[in-house]
Amino acid sequence: MNQTARTPKQIGAIVQRQRRLKNLNQSALAGLAGSRQETISKFESGNPATRLDTLFDLLAALDLELAVMPRGKGSSKEIEDIF
Repeated sequence: MNQTARTPKQIGAIVQRQRRLKNLNQSALAGLAGSRQETISKFESGNPATRLDTLFDLLAALDLELAVMPRGKGSSKEIEDIF
């Protein structure tokens, strides 16, 4: 299933949802991504200061990838309501 994110909070929610679907806690995901549990917590909370390499490490650990496409017409608030 494709998921759309336009804000750090939305991408954090996607990562959190996928982590839970894979029955991983934050520490386990951190181990897979070569990170720390605190980093996962901040990321899932929508910390806008997350480094891109951290994002890609998390996506890889969850078997996800990033796709860039033209922006749809829905607002960020409408997308956030999905979560």
